[in-house]
Amino acid sequence: MTPSSDDVLRQRLQTGFLGIIAFSLILFMLFQARFVLICLAIAIILFSLTSDAIQAISRRLKVPNWLATTLALIGITLGLIWLSTTIMSQVNVVIGRAIAYAESVQIALSALIERFGPEAETRLMAALTEFNITGWLRSLAGQASGLLSGSLLVILFVGFMFAERTWLPVKIERLTGDPAQAMRMRTIIATIMRRVNRYLVVKTFVSALTAVTVWLIFVLGRLELAAAVAWLTFVLNFIPNIGSVIAWGITVALAFVLTGDPTTTVVVGATCMIVHFVVGNILDPMLTGQTLQLSSFGIILSLAFWGAIWGIAGAFLAVPIMVAVMIVCWHVPWLRPVAILLSREGLADTETARP
Repeated sequence: MTPSSDDVLRQRLQTGFLGIIAFSLILFMLFQARFVLICLAIAIILFSLTSDAIQAISRRLKVPNWLATTLALIGITLGLIWLSTTIMSQVNVVIGRAIAYAESVQIALSALIERFGPEAETRLMAALTEFNITGWLRSLAGQASGLLSGSLLVILFVGFMFAERTWLPVKIERLTGDPAQAMRMRTIIATIMRRVNRYLVVKTFVSALTAVTVWLIFVLGRLELAAAVAWLTFVLNFIPNIGSVIAWGITVALAFVLTGDPTTTVVVGATCMIVHFVVGNILDPMLTGQTLQLSSFGIILSLAFWGAIWGIAGAFLAVPIMVAVMIVCWHVPWLRPVAILLSREGLADTETARP
C-alpha cells in the first residue's frame, strides 16, 4: 500500500521539525561548551601538525617514538606558554599606551573635527562620547588574559592524544568492522590533516611576512609599539578576509594615537594598506588557492557562523573546520552537494576522489 500525499507531507514535516530541533541543540551545545571545544579544536590542529614531524624524526634520526613524542610535547608546551604570554603582554602594552594617550588623542580629534563645520563637529563628538573606547580596551585585555588557561587545557588534550595515537588505527578498524572501510576512513583523516597543515604553514609564512613589513614601516617612521603592532598583525592575519582589515584599522588608529599628526597617519595608513593589499590579494591567494580549493563565499559563511558561535577564536578556526566539513561531506553521498557548494571548482577532495 502506497502512502498518501498527506502521509508523505506529514513525514516530511516531522523530519523537518526534528532537524530544526537537532540543529538548535547542537548550536546550544557549541555555545555553552565553547571554551572546551575551542581548546579541543586547537589541540587537534597541533596534534596534526606534529604527528608528521614525530614520524620524520623517528625515521631519519633513529629516535625511539616515545622520545620523539616527549620532545614534541615539551616543545608544544613551551611554545604555547611563550606565545600566550607574549600576546598577553603585547596586548596589554598597546592598551596601556592607548589609554595613556587618550587625552592627547581627544584634543587631536577635536582639532581635526573642527574642519568639518559646527554641525558635523557636534554629531561626531556625540558619537565619540557614546563609544566607550577605554571600556572596550579593558574588555579586550580581559579576554586576552584567558589565553594562558586555554593553553594549559590545550596542552592536556594534546598529551592524551599522543598517548592514544598508537591505538587509533585499531579503534577505527574495530569501529567500522571492515578493513577496506577503515582504510578509507584513515585516508580521509590523513587528507584533512594534510590540507589543514599546508594551509597553516602557508598562512604562517604570509602572516609573518606582513607583520615584518608593518614592523619595518613603524621603525622607519620612528613610531613606538612597532613590535606590538607586528604581533597583532601576525595574529589577526590568520582570520580570513577581515583579519587584515582589522589589523590595518588598529595600525592606523595607533599611528594617530602615537603622533596626533593626520599627515603621518595618512602616510603610515596608505603604506600599510598597500602591504595588506599586495599580500592579501596577490601572494596569499596564489599560495593558498591550490591548497584549500574553498569557495570564497563559503569562507565568508563559515567565518560568520563560527565567529557568531565562538567569537574571535571561531574566526581563527573557521577555515580549518570548513576544510574538514567539506572533505567529510564529499565522501558521504547524500551530503556531497554541500561539499560541491563549499568547494571552489566543485571538486572538494582531489586527493582521495574516485572516478
